[in-house]
Amino acid sequence: MWVRRHVRLRAVPRGIHPITRAVLDAVPELGDVRVGLLHVLCAHTSASLMLNENASPDVRRDLDEWLDRAVPDDTPWFRHTLEGPDDMPAHVKAALMGPSLTLPVGDGRLDVGTWQGIHLCEHRDHGGSRTLVLTLWGE
Repeated sequence: MWVRRHVRLRAVPRGIHPITRAVLDAVPELGDVRVGLLHVLCAHTSASLMLNENASPDVRRDLDEWLDRAVPDDTPWFRHTLEGPDDMPAHVKAALMGPSLTLPVGDGRLDVGTWQGIHLCEHRDHGGSRTLVLTLWGE
């Protein structure tokens, strides 16, 4: 089985946002897959994806704060500044975090850890809506 879907996520503020439910709702066929993979691509250069803690919101807040301290807005030596002080830092953060996830599917569900969830990392103050490309394959 091969399934491909495009999912448009509404605009969210800068931060790390759980999106597992939105992803699963977009591919109900996942429930029929005994063994396979789900690939999730964020089709943007200033946002990223991560698989991480889905229980404590403090983890998301701490990771986001660490990213903002590691790559601050208004870094004086960035050349790409026409789109605002948060744009080039967002590109760096997205490059560090990555644009995609490939997740195992087993017995009709994501085969990830109990406390793991899919998150959109929005690195801009006003990034706008984001598009995900989901590709599910398996048997």
